[in-house]
Amino acid sequence: MPDYDFQSDHRPFSRVLDDIGAKDDPKLYLGELVNAFGERGFGALMVFFGLINAIASPIPGSTTILGAPMLLICLQLLIRRDQLWMPKWALKSSLPRENYRATIDKVRKPLLFVEKLSRPRLSILSSEVAEVLIGLVTTLLTLIVMLPIFGGNLFPSLFVALFGFGLMQRDGVLIGVAWFGVAGFCIFVWAAWALISSLFLASAGWFLEAWQWVQGLFA
Repeated sequence: MPDYDFQSDHRPFSRVLDDIGAKDDPKLYLGELVNAFGERGFGALMVFFGLINAIASPIPGSTTILGAPMLLICLQLLIRRDQLWMPKWALKSSLPRENYRATIDKVRKPLLFVEKLSRPRLSILSSEVAEVLIGLVTTLLTLIVMLPIFGGNLFPSLFVALFGFGLMQRDGVLIGVAWFGVAGFCIFVWAAWALISSLFLASAGWFLEAWQWVQGLFA
């Protein structure tokens, strides 16, 4: 496994992903990912783990494990660390490179599409203050991702990935889209909860009335 070395790299993000997959070593270490992403560490790893969790979200329990490193990254963004830190045991963790290639193949087309459209703009949405707010909301989203909810962590994972891509590219439009997505997701969850609560209360009321009617028959 390569040593952790914070470095600059001007290759397109998609090219970095392809180069990682092209190596012969059957194991892909987290330390290798950190090295490869270099100065884009926070945003790039948010994209990577966000997409990984989105793909794994239908598998019960998988996002609880895969969400842990994403949570650590988002917390460091929240507290404004200049350089991404990972514990040594985490850097030595690995996954089969073949599985990595299969995952990248699944997201290649949308990733390339977004990459072609993105460019530095609306810098106010990627400012230092904005990064703290993004760190806060992505931390909360990651906590949702880590809950054992079947399919319920798909959109939070994608939002984390979109925030990460926006930060990596310094693209305020992508970050703005992510904020609108989070707002829409919150409204949907609130509306769904309100509907379920009202149906539950109505059902409880009907059950109580039926029980009282049954009691009346035998009174």
